[in-house]
Amino acid sequence: MEWQLDTKELQEKAKDLRAGDRVLLSGEVFTSRDAAHKRIMSALDNGEELPFEIKGASIYYAGPTPTPDNLPIGSCGPTTSGRMDPFAPRLYDLGLSCTIGKGERSKEVCDAIKRNGAVYLCAVGGAGALACKSITSCEVIAYEDLGCESVKRLRFDNFPLIVAIDSNGGNLFERNSD
Repeated sequence: MEWQLDTKELQEKAKDLRAGDRVLLSGEVFTSRDAAHKRIMSALDNGEELPFEIKGASIYYAGPTPTPDNLPIGSCGPTTSGRMDPFAPRLYDLGLSCTIGKGERSKEVCDAIKRNGAVYLCAVGGAGALACKSITSCEVIAYEDLGCESVKRLRFDNFPLIVAIDSNGGNLFERNSD
């Protein structure tokens, strides 16, 4: 099935999405990778304010390249999601509705997705130059010293994705032995 969704709808629609569905996603998305996740966890541990509201948010595991003149963003392909697996369950438990990246997730992340009615979407790896055509704005909002790994607020416009792990336990990375 193909869906055209806004990020504001993900919490409500996650229960209807199934592994293998195609999604054209629009709306606000935040980038965060390893270094930024470590700082977000430290902020949570210390009771500090986070760079964005986690509840209902979507995180894209990406580190965009520098922005060329007259474009909103440089190449912006997904990074390997498994590197964020130590952090993801806690964020899902705080209300994160979606993560976007590439590759498999740990059992703990899959359980957190199911437990919280969330979703994991995959973007096509190696297509960062093409992906940036669906990003209409980019603003650094935290941890600027991390360069490409700073937290950025992006605006997606029909960004093409595939539901990889759904809130019902469906998982594209699991193979049936039939």
